[in-house]
Amino acid sequence: MANNPNKRRWSVPSKRAKKYVEDRRAKVHTAGPKEGKELTDYEAGIRSGYLQCQSDHAAIYKYKKAMSEGKTKQEAAEIASTRKPKGA
Repeated sequence: MANNPNKRRWSVPSKRAKKYVEDRRAKVHTAGPKEGKELTDYEAGIRSGYLQCQSDHAAIYKYKKAMSEGKTKQEAAEIASTRKPKGA
């Protein structure tokens, strides 16, 4: 993903929520390259759900739209996980 800044991190919201609850309770990152490091105020805010909710809703909308157009699940997931480049 580091090679493509327009690739959206998207997962099923309920799965993301479980991981975020673990992070918030521990007050540290529980997975990934920052594992064990303390959460910043911004990262804790992200894990509260509001900011990520906006992205998830956009991705779900794009996924459902692609499925209704006859795309496969894999194609729809790829469409849902991309976003417009800034300034486009």
